[in-house]
Amino acid sequence: MTVEINRGLCCYCGGCTSVCPVAALTLKETRIEWDKDKCIHCGACELVCPVGAIKVKR
Repeated sequence: MTVEINRGLCCYCGGCTSVCPVAALTLKETRIEWDKDKCIHCGACELVCPVGAIKVKR
């Protein structure tokens, strides 16, 4: 499984980072970083993204 972040769509609102229960997403200055080792693929980030920039691929 993987998480795909469309950087062209991302508005850097930080919503995904605030709902991630394991802190697998972090907001940097101009990007969201995903830590595959922490991620539990719960899909919370995908659900909260207002612009559809995150896709959890199962």
